[in-house]
Amino acid sequence: MSPLFVLLFILSACSTNEWPQLFGPNSNMVIQAKDLPSEWNDSLNIRWTANLEGEGWSSPIVLGDKIFITSSVLVKEAEKPEPKEETEQQGDQLAEEDKSFETAVYRWQLSCLDAKTGKELWKQVSFEGNPRINKHVGSTYACETPVTDGKYVYAYYGMVGVYCYDLAGNLIWEKDLGAYPMLNGWGTGSSPLVYNGNLYVQVDNEENSFLFALDAATGDEKWKVNRDEKTNYSTPVIWKNVNGDELIVMGLTIRSYNPETGDLIWQLKAGGNYGVPSPVFDAEYIYLGTAAGPGESTSLFAVKAGANGDISLAEGETSNEWVVWSNPNTGLTNSSPVLYNGLIYVVASRGGLVSCVDAATGELYYQEKMSKVGACWASPWIYNDQLYFYDERGVTRILKTGKEFELLSENSLDDKFWASVAPTSDAYIFKGVKKIYCVGK
Repeated sequence: MSPLFVLLFILSACSTNEWPQLFGPNSNMVIQAKDLPSEWNDSLNIRWTANLEGEGWSSPIVLGDKIFITSSVLVKEAEKPEPKEETEQQGDQLAEEDKSFETAVYRWQLSCLDAKTGKELWKQVSFEGNPRINKHVGSTYACETPVTDGKYVYAYYGMVGVYCYDLAGNLIWEKDLGAYPMLNGWGTGSSPLVYNGNLYVQVDNEENSFLFALDAATGDEKWKVNRDEKTNYSTPVIWKNVNGDELIVMGLTIRSYNPETGDLIWQLKAGGNYGVPSPVFDAEYIYLGTAAGPGESTSLFAVKAGANGDISLAEGETSNEWVVWSNPNTGLTNSSPVLYNGLIYVVASRGGLVSCVDAATGELYYQEKMSKVGACWASPWIYNDQLYFYDERGVTRILKTGKEFELLSENSLDDKFWASVAPTSDAYIFKGVKKIYCVGK
């Protein structure tokens, strides 16, 4: 399995008519803004660009005329370990774990930009010091997307801690949730979620996995649930359905919790390798699944509102009372799918595979393998009745929505992109490695 497979930290989120999802990680990116451009490149429809300090795979978020981004800045490189002579006895033992990352110094920071100009309004350093866990060479120490409830903005940096700021950049509270090893030292990626005065943080790791609900105003613990899971990278979502609110948390077993108490409502054994993509949903059904490795498949499930208890499929089953359908051939990997007009669109992380699935039956309407598509880590979106997605090379493909595949056009920016797009009222905010871009007419 490629190490990059687990390094998508999505970052996808809900429809824009729900307050907590509007300003943070999304699970269904259907954009309602007006007059967004359909064409752009490095010299067309670029309102402004701003250089980025440090690095971070986290996505930008927008609140009114403000953009919030997190980053980690390398202050001092790690000391290189001295090579050791191998003795006959050492040759029969496992290599000693490299702890040199602990000697590096980073600065974790939250920045606020003016959405109209790209000018930095303020920047706050949340923490400066040594990393507490290792990360993959292709990852960063700022993979989690911040979130806001309109009054405060919350930055979570994996195993560094959670920091709450007001909109002027004043620190309101901070909380250390501990530091635990991740699979193969690849790093973290699950973003926080804010809803109804609670901040939810999923901390799945190799040693001690749990789910926190914190008081969003104070950082005080409201409840904590231990989880029988290992490393996951998915972001929780609130499913507002016909029966009430449910906190959906992904993993090899997908679980629904009561968002006020942490009590388990239902669970579904999903298989796969990791919880990475976020679910999409409407008031009656939620569509979800885990990610598998290259060349492997994992199922996309449709679950009906009102489920209770263990709703896992028995061997050989594809549906039951609560699982309306399951399909192992949708191409679901890292990017979150998007639900629109009764159809689910799935973009595979590698190979240029795009699938269209009937939300009512799970039937595949098409599965098209596009050529010259780079790795796709960001989540796709819908705008003006068209499907958009872009690869890490900065090439955005625009497809016709509907049951038949049709490529309409392509746009390109010269940068590397893992973060998902964030819309303003009349522009797109793209966050690359070199710059942040405001794309608008």
